[in-house]
Amino acid sequence: MSPVDTLAAVPSESGHPAGFHQRLTRWNSRRLEPAVPGEDWLAQAREDAELIQVEGAWVERLRARAAPWLADLPDRPAEFVDWFEALKGGGPGEDDPLFPWLAETADLDQMRWFLLQEVAGEAGFEDLVALAQVRMPDQPKMELARNYWDEMGRGNPAGMHGPMLARLARHLDLEPRIETTVWPALALGNLLVAFSTTRRYAYHALGALGAVELTAPWRAAHVAAGLKRLGVGQERKYYALHATLDVEHSRTWNAEVLTPLADERPECIRSLAEGAVMRLLAGEACYAAYREHLWGPEQVLKSA
Repeated sequence: MSPVDTLAAVPSESGHPAGFHQRLTRWNSRRLEPAVPGEDWLAQAREDAELIQVEGAWVERLRARAAPWLADLPDRPAEFVDWFEALKGGGPGEDDPLFPWLAETADLDQMRWFLLQEVAGEAGFEDLVALAQVRMPDQPKMELARNYWDEMGRGNPAGMHGPMLARLARHLDLEPRIETTVWPALALGNLLVAFSTTRRYAYHALGALGAVELTAPWRAAHVAAGLKRLGVGQERKYYALHATLDVEHSRTWNAEVLTPLADERPECIRSLAEGAVMRLLAGEACYAAYREHLWGPEQVLKSA
């Protein structure tokens, strides 16, 4: 099964994955956006009830498809953290050839298309962390708070990570739209939102977000190198920062979030692991879709 096919685990009655994830993305945008009461609240509540079930069915199908990656999952906390750290370089989508190509070969239009997909699928790491930390034990909650504060620029608006990415998008004249985004990029964002907004997946969220911190530096360094080669100046800071900062974030996440949770709540180990693997599988599908668009199907086959 190809990476894209793995991610295309939509319920059979929901149609093509593109339409399914466009609908989920619009729903997530509506339900997470601050609003005031309106007369359509009951219609929105009905939509919420329907899509919560549809979203859950999709996530459960992805859980089943992640199972082979968990065959050797240890149940002891220290061994679990070692297993988790081994996902770096060894998990789904790791060392994808797309990223050296972006660093060394992609032209500006190709880089802009890649970044357009990334911006459109961005779910807002700081918001996901804030949602996931609710009622977590004290030690993990403190580390999640420190991570959130870093994402917020430690109180300096110029250092906030979300606006930093937005500045790069403006500099490159990127205008992300749901309709022009490949569906795996939308699915990746939808998966992270599902984890962080649904309490039965709270540990999945922490595993998935920890996997982002663990694996992002290698990819971010290649994107930053490509942007530098193409003459992008200070606006590439978002990627340059994540190439270094996330190394420390990953170390403290594993020590202060994963380790104490595995020690105190060993029943959550599988959920932490599933969340990490599912996030990496979703990323792998994105990279495959990006390569098919940027390189063409024949070149993708040659690189497989």
